[in-house]
Amino acid sequence: MGAHLKALLAQDRVVKVFALGQICNPKLVEMAAWSGGFDAVWFDQEHVGLTIAQIEEAARAARSCGLDSFVRLAATDYATVMRALEAGAGGVMAAMVRSACQVEELLSWAKFHPRGLRGVNGSGVDGRYGTLPLAEYLARANAETLVGVQIEHVDAVEDVENIAAIADLDFLFIGPADLTQSMGVPGQWDHPRLWQAIERVARAARANQVPWAILPPTAEHARRCVAMGCRMLSIGLDVWVFNLGLQAFKERFAEFFSPTPLGS
Repeated sequence: MGAHLKALLAQDRVVKVFALGQICNPKLVEMAAWSGGFDAVWFDQEHVGLTIAQIEEAARAARSCGLDSFVRLAATDYATVMRALEAGAGGVMAAMVRSACQVEELLSWAKFHPRGLRGVNGSGVDGRYGTLPLAEYLARANAETLVGVQIEHVDAVEDVENIAAIADLDFLFIGPADLTQSMGVPGQWDHPRLWQAIERVARAARANQVPWAILPPTAEHARRCVAMGCRMLSIGLDVWVFNLGLQAFKERFAEFFSPTPLGS
């Protein structure tokens, strides 16, 4: 859990991940996996409030299909982080990080001794339901658990050099929507200040050999980021895919969606 995605991020390739939130369901995880091309899925607990039971089932579906998984969450307390990991997610991604101090706190919640003080409980899926010896359980969890943080506020950009330098942090994930909002230019994807911020994150990541990711609004945006060193693209979200599918079918059957009733 998490180990495969860690290995992919260490390679010189672009990793593709898919997000599920409003309609997160194990069947959709399977469909994303079987569509091909995706390396992992992530579950949005920050905006959707997914239950532990939902995360357990979605993570189980991902494992069965050979996909890694991680949970985006508001890392405001230890229990929020720990429960997502014990539910079987391969890792966590903290939303709205503002400083290196918050990242250190996140890692202390997500890792066991000597890196952190996560509560010991080998009875969950990451401990193979109590069948792993304690030492092996702790070592494997520390080695395999994926920990990322979102750079989606100007405060985080201002501290990104310190954030990227923190040991055991697996990736930085730029959230352009919230980042532009914090800059006072919401939704302006080509604003010079946004690209300056992305470039600064890219430099910090490169200097510390930490992969960085983004949820790109367009393919052109994604290409530019990849050229700057981005190594993980979050392409697609369950609701967006559903809406695109609806629109495609309405266009295919356009005559039946005419504003003028048939036969009039």
